[in-house]
Amino acid sequence: MKYYNDLNKTDKEQILKFPAYISLLASTAEAGIDKAEMTTAVKITHVKTFSSDPILRDYYKDAEHVFEDAITNLNNELPHNIEERKSAILHELNKLEPLLQKLDPGYANILRRSMKSYKHYISKAHRNVLEYFIFPMPIEGVFD
Repeated sequence: MKYYNDLNKTDKEQILKFPAYISLLASTAEAGIDKAEMTTAVKITHVKTFSSDPILRDYYKDAEHVFEDAITNLNNELPHNIEERKSAILHELNKLEPLLQKLDPGYANILRRSMKSYKHYISKAHRNVLEYFIFPMPIEGVFD
């Protein structure tokens, strides 16, 4: 079985950008990540270190250390046109697929599911606590 820690240094550096790309993809509606989304992304990356599947803890611990620099650099490097930005992010995410295939399939699936959950929370960064208190469950048409 091959996990994140078993990858070489270059592959680790690339896969650690996964949360940053996901955060930027979730924020493409604004053609860049805004302050609320950035704050949420940083918090979620930290929380994932403790709340994710235990098999991913080392991954998120390392991702948390490089996250702010990675997302800032990527945000500045990517195009600012919404469609071009989304296309560039998807292209970079597709480059991560061969790295995921180097990992144990079960581990890779857990990481993919975690990133899907991560994207969901980032995309909801602009909701406030009152919304969650009044409507604790998402209601189609009210929230989306």
